Amino acid sequence: MSALALQQQLLVQSLFTHPASEERQRAERRLAPWLHPGADRGLMAYRAHGHALAERCLAAAYPVVTQLVGEATMTSVARALWHAHPPAAGDIGEWGEALPAWLSACDDLRSVPYLPDVARVEWALHRAASAADAVPDLPSLGRLAGEGADALCLAFAPGTALFDSPWPVADLINHHLSGQPTLDRLVSELHTPGQRHALVVREGWQVSVLSVGPAEAALTAALLAGRSLGEALDAAALADPAPFDFSAWLLPSVQRGRVTGVLP
Repeated sequence: MSALALQQQLLVQSLFTHPASEERQRAERRLAPWLHPGADRGLMAYRAHGHALAERCLAAAYPVVTQLVGEATMTSVARALWHAHPPAAGDIGEWGEALPAWLSACDDLRSVPYLPDVARVEWALHRAASAADAVPDLPSLGRLAGEGADALCLAFAPGTALFDSPWPVADLINHHLSGQPTLDRLVSELHTPGQRHALVVREGWQVSVLSVGPAEAALTAALLAGRSLGEALDAAALADPAPFDFSAWLLPSVQRGRVTGVLP
C-alpha cells in the first residue's frame, strides 16, 4: 500500500469509526505524524458535520421512528449508526438502510418491539419516493381477456413492496403521519394478535402504505415474486377462505397506477 493510500485509509478510520474504539485510537496514533498542527480542529469539524448529516438523513427517511423514540434518542441512534455503518455511496440519500437491523439488535429499544418493522416499511417508503417513474402499458391488459391466467403475470409500479408483521405497521405509520386511524383504534390493533400486511405503493408522485388483507397480500407477494396470475390467484384463495374478487381489485389498482400492465 502506498503512503497516500495508507493516509487515506487512516483518515477514513479516524473520521468514521466509533470514538471509543481501539480502531479509532490506533488510526489516530498512526495518522498523527502526517498531520500539521491544528489539524485536530479540522477533524472535529468533519466529524461534527458527519453527525449532523446523519441526524438529518435519518429524520427525513424515518419520521415515524423519530416520533416513536424522540428526537434526542434519534440523535444518539444516528451517530451510532453513522459509526457502525458509514456511508458506502456518494449519494447520502442512500444511507440509512441498515437502521432496521440495527434497531433489532439494540437492547435499549426492546421496549418498542414494533420499531424495527416500522423502520423497514419507512425505508421502503423512502426508496419508493425516488424510484423510477412507472411506464404503464395499458393495452397489454387486454391479454387478460384472451389468455389463460397461468400464462400471464402482472407488472407493478416501481417501488412497490410488501411486508408481513405481527404489528399493525401500516396503521402505526399512517396514524403518526396523518392522525388516521384514531388512537383508540390503533391501541386496539396493537393489543389484537395476528399477522398484518403492509403494502408500500407509489401513485404518481405520492407514496403511501396501505394495510391489506391476507388474500390481497398473498396475491401481491406471488406477483412481485414473478409467479403467474393463476398461481397468485391460487395463493390468494389459500390465504383467505372468503372469495377474492379479482376484478374489483384490478380496476382501482390500474386506475391508481399501482398495476402498470401485463408482463411480456
